[in-house]
Amino acid sequence: MKIIVGLGNPGAEYAQTRHNIGFMIVDGLAKELGVSLDKNQHKARVGQAHVGREKVILVKPQTYMNLSGQAVVALMNWYKLSPEDLLVISDDMDLPIGHVRIRKNGSAGGQKGLKNIIELLGTQEFSRMRVGIGRPEHGTVDHVLGKITNAEAEQMAPALANAIEAVKVWALEGTAAAMNRFNTKKEKQDRRKAVEKTGTVAGQPEEE
Repeated sequence: MKIIVGLGNPGAEYAQTRHNIGFMIVDGLAKELGVSLDKNQHKARVGQAHVGREKVILVKPQTYMNLSGQAVVALMNWYKLSPEDLLVISDDMDLPIGHVRIRKNGSAGGQKGLKNIIELLGTQEFSRMRVGIGRPEHGTVDHVLGKITNAEAEQMAPALANAIEAVKVWALEGTAAAMNRFNTKKEKQDRRKAVEKTGTVAGQPEEE
């Protein structure tokens, strides 16, 4: 069993905002798998489905972003899952719009939902997927909580589709396979440079 968590903020006022990319991907995956997140459980909207042979728990925390860890840890304890069974999906201002980055572990990188999950889970050793929303010259809060523009939606559409496919690969084949197939070209180039610089063997866990 795997648990797939999309980060975001609940409520109509936050729908289609850049900070809710995680919610959008989980909703898209649920639609593709023919399930609804219609169960309220441990401060989250939850649905169950199968990706191939693997049972997956789809989760949208309803605690607001900064307290996402409350729902995540409670659900992991309830289903008796370990950090290696967890994938967290979030937005990332340090990635250009349309870029996808999948990693096996690492720091929060300034993402407060990830930060809370790390703090409450007590480890950084879980998979995460970040989707780029770009960084503005100023007005960070307004940017992440702002609505996605039509132009941005066009740029993001392929990334969202790839992210949904990447989640399925992660569930069945693991993080390394998802990274190799779905990290955008720039991320793969950065990874190769890191390997050349440090001598790290490709496929080993990477720190962000």
